Amino acid sequence: MTDNKPRIIWLNVIIFVSTFLVAAIGVPYRAFTHGFTGLELFAALICFIFCGISITAGYHRLWSHKTYSGHWSVRLLFAIGGAFALQNSILHWASDHRVHHKHVDNNDKDPYSAKKGFWYSHIGWMCREYTASSYSDYSNARDLQKDKIVMWQHNNYILLAALTNFGIPILFGLATGDVINSLLLLGFLRLVLSHHTTFFINSLAHIWGKQTYTDKNTARDNGVLAFFTFGEGYHNFHHIFENDYRNGIRWWHFDPTKWLIKSFAFLGLATKLRVTPEDKIRKAKLAMILKRSKSRVAKKALPNADQIIENLQHDYEQLLLKMNEFYEAKKQVITLKKEQLLADVEHSELMHQYQELKQHLKMMQKHWIRQAQAAYAG
Repeated sequence: MTDNKPRIIWLNVIIFVSTFLVAAIGVPYRAFTHGFTGLELFAALICFIFCGISITAGYHRLWSHKTYSGHWSVRLLFAIGGAFALQNSILHWASDHRVHHKHVDNNDKDPYSAKKGFWYSHIGWMCREYTASSYSDYSNARDLQKDKIVMWQHNNYILLAALTNFGIPILFGLATGDVINSLLLLGFLRLVLSHHTTFFINSLAHIWGKQTYTDKNTARDNGVLAFFTFGEGYHNFHHIFENDYRNGIRWWHFDPTKWLIKSFAFLGLATKLRVTPEDKIRKAKLAMILKRSKSRVAKKALPNADQIIENLQHDYEQLLLKMNEFYEAKKQVITLKKEQLLADVEHSELMHQYQELKQHLKMMQKHWIRQAQAAYAG
């Protein structure tokens, strides 16, 4: 029989296997026989954060999705950090990622489709030439080809990757007097952790968690993954609202990438931060609650199932009408404040109506969610 599998990319396989073995065996052995200093461990952590943030805030939210615009100094920093993370050039990474979003879960087009299994979406897709055509076709990233820093990094990627992955650990080791420790921690362990925490977004984040806003793809929201991936774990939100600079939209959501971008904006280093309108987010979440409730009621084959579903649908539509009314009033209040058309907006009749709508909508939504949850659980 003829083996039709794509050719193995031996360079990738050797890098993945060798770095993992050194990190899994060499690092513990060195810790037991020699030990690491607090400074060495701290430096490894800083390098890990630098690599991770360069991928999340740079490769992902800045270049792949254009959720904000970054100052040249920020872009240069992330370009260097991305090479240090050893996940290919910005241009290649972003091009692949845009294809992933356009054809998510399509086994024939999504470069790391989760429907091909955990191993494939996590690392297997990079071990064979499954997407050989993408190595030279960057037609979906013409905007990035106009960015001088992107192209500088792309054209000098191998050199930059070598200088950062060997140069930084060696220089730190020379400064502290232990090059071996530095190579093990800042080199191998940092690289393996950086790789696999990023890869988890392609694999685990499409398997483990909640589909809060949509079930049209396999992406999940997972707070645990968010902790290890600098906020990227709120993946269900991201796949439906990919142009939002945030992944964790609530103040309690752990999303240090969002906080960093917001801090850059405060310092004038980031502009044009894109945010999804709040009403779209709320409507998407309510639509999923309705869908789940209807499905659960239908499966239970209750004698009054049709009536329950009809009531849920009716109240849902009324809730949407009230929501539209509220957000229209909110829009008017914001416009008046910006244009200062009303001397005292806070004490105006419009503000009074807005506050009443806000309270009414809050009560309606709570009541409907309880109704939907009762139908879902009952």
